[in-house]
Amino acid sequence: MPRTNGRHRISRTTKIAAAGIGLAMAIGTLVVITTTGSTGSANADAADPSFFVDITKVKPNVKLAKQQNDASTGTFTVDCGENQNGHFNPDNFIAQPGIKNGAQHLHDYVGNLSTNADSSNQSLLKAGTTCKNGDQSAYFWPVIRIDREDNAAKQKKDQQQQQNKKNQQQKNQDANQDNANQDDAAQNDQQNNKQQQNKKNNNDAAQNDQQANDQQQADNGGRKNLRQGQQDQNQGGNRKQQGRNQDGQQQNDNAAQDKNQNQDKNQQQDQNKQDQNKNNQNDKNKDNKDQNADQQDEELEAPQGADQELAGNDGQILQAANADITFRGSPTGDVVPMPKFLRILYGDAKQSQNGPKNARDSWTCAGFEDRVLIDKYPICPNGAAVKRIHDFPSCWDGKNTDSENHRDHIVFPDENGQCKKGFKAVPQLRITLTYNIPQDVQQKGQYKVDAFPFEEHNPKSDHDDFANVMSNNLMNRVVDCINSGKKCKE
Repeated sequence: MPRTNGRHRISRTTKIAAAGIGLAMAIGTLVVITTTGSTGSANADAADPSFFVDITKVKPNVKLAKQQNDASTGTFTVDCGENQNGHFNPDNFIAQPGIKNGAQHLHDYVGNLSTNADSSNQSLLKAGTTCKNGDQSAYFWPVIRIDREDNAAKQKKDQQQQQNKKNQQQKNQDANQDNANQDDAAQNDQQNNKQQQNKKNNNDAAQNDQQANDQQQADNGGRKNLRQGQQDQNQGGNRKQQGRNQDGQQQNDNAAQDKNQNQDKNQQQDQNKQDQNKNNQNDKNKDNKDQNADQQDEELEAPQGADQELAGNDGQILQAANADITFRGSPTGDVVPMPKFLRILYGDAKQSQNGPKNARDSWTCAGFEDRVLIDKYPICPNGAAVKRIHDFPSCWDGKNTDSENHRDHIVFPDENGQCKKGFKAVPQLRITLTYNIPQDVQQKGQYKVDAFPFEEHNPKSDHDDFANVMSNNLMNRVVDCINSGKKCKE
């Protein structure tokens, strides 16, 4: 996503009701810091019940590429913890650099301790890490939440949110209609003024023409009388008549000049009114632009409360029981080192807008890893753990650490594990996240992944991000371990 003219968009502070009741669960490492209520206007907070499926009713569907004789079969696992230090934010410095709260959903971070909207290669290099072997890479994914809110209360809240949204839309429509009515009234006034002025100018010109004609008729009568009784004064009468004709012509010229001046004056008045209307419209456009910017800022609100809730993303943050970060080999041959600062995306946080091309199979249960779901949350038997398995692309173009869409520089191999021409296999990152979710929560469909509000917690929107900040020495250890077929852990 493009950045917004390099500036941060800081959200307005929104009120959120907090309930100070802490809830501890004895299953796994469930972290629950309760905060009820929602922030801002949002879609329904709960995941749709149709998003959940009994994993035992799903047929095995995982197909692995056949390993060739020269496959690189080793693995290298990095221990970076499970975000015990609570490093969260709704930023994404890879897809939305410089936009604070731009993701509109909360990310879990492990590895680099400084990761936020402003992260750069230099800032990442200077920061500490949660990884035991000193790996400063950034690993981050959207959190999972549990929402046990009573269904009736949730329905009432959702209805109120929808009503608030409709009220705001109606308010905006009314404001737009008022602006349109004002523009129409101003245009009508301008037209009426122009018609009235033209009518006055025409009347003045007609009056001047009538006066000139009356004067001409009077002069003609005088000449007739003079010819009958005063023949000896013809010469003087003619000169007098010439003077009168000149006066009449001068009057006509003056009338025409006045008419032209009035027309010029009217045209200038019309231009002034048009300029004023244009200025008024520019002011309205500026106000609308500012209002839109305010609305955008409202959407990019900061997290609220102990559970850092956002519009459309509320509930208890569920800490992973285990976050396994492992680099694997290629079924077709050796791997080459990743370049430092290589950026890689997994999945698509905006799959409903961008289409399904980049959405990936992620969801399964412990003991059922042979079946992975893309569009469903699993309900696991006997309270088995829910798992998210994120296999990143691993065919690098050999040149770039990033690309305009953050995908073209590193892509997935084909179904046989082969990279396309011009691309090289690098260590393939797999992040496996395991969650101990109570059985009743699974069955009631009360867990969900954080997402952009318009995704409405669709499981297809699951995603993951990685930026390589390993030292050259550490990356070489990863490659050597994988290519030699060892199982290494640091």
